Amino acid sequence: MAFYSIGDVAERCGINPVTLRAWQRRYELLKPKRTEGGHRQFDEDDIQRIEEIKRWIESGVSVGKVKALLEESEINLQEGAASRQEEMMTILRQARPVKLRALIGEVGRKHPVDVAIDQIILPVRQRLALDLMTAHSMNSLFDGALIDYASACLAAARKKPGRETLLLSWANDDRTQLWLEAWRLSQRSWHVDVLSEPLESPRPELFPGQHIFVWTGHPLTPLQKEQMTHWQAQGYDVAFHAG
Repeated sequence: MAFYSIGDVAERCGINPVTLRAWQRRYELLKPKRTEGGHRQFDEDDIQRIEEIKRWIESGVSVGKVKALLEESEINLQEGAASRQEEMMTILRQARPVKLRALIGEVGRKHPVDVAIDQIILPVRQRLALDLMTAHSMNSLFDGALIDYASACLAAARKKPGRETLLLSWANDDRTQLWLEAWRLSQRSWHVDVLSEPLESPRPELFPGQHIFVWTGHPLTPLQKEQMTHWQAQGYDVAFHAG
């Protein structure tokens, strides 16, 4: 996961660092992480929250009332996500691929990508794995529709400004989630090419001069951390993608 300093975030979001500090200290709207030296670190979720705060304020809401609105919005998102999960499960049990593709597209358009993936799609995949009413073929139907949608999002993202990157899976054979993570990155201004086969021993030297995201589906093991540090020390532009 990428982290940004308060200066980086201020420039990216068009907000004075003093304002960001006030939103955190006075209004408790932000909860950035801290480095060992005490410096603030913001991730993509923080940036999305900042943009949402900006939208409320620009619509005329006073900053003192934004926290309650954000909390209400989060509750509504959770309730909406649960409803979408049930809708997907019903369509999958009925084995209706056309309706399934339409619903996935609607979820992708109407929800932030992190909500769509983490609160709707991944829980449905988990439920399918445990649901005795759905055959393995329904899991495959769902995965195929998800990969199809994710690849379309990657193609659409390439028509907008962005940085080029490769995404590879390191010792994780969940190909569907790899494509979901590619979709997630494409919504963060990356033009993503996917190495679709999982790799036990990635070789960044095969892709000189290219930015590479490595996805494992779990925190890096000590050996993987050591290998990442080694690659970076050799000058390879390699970063860990945690989702």
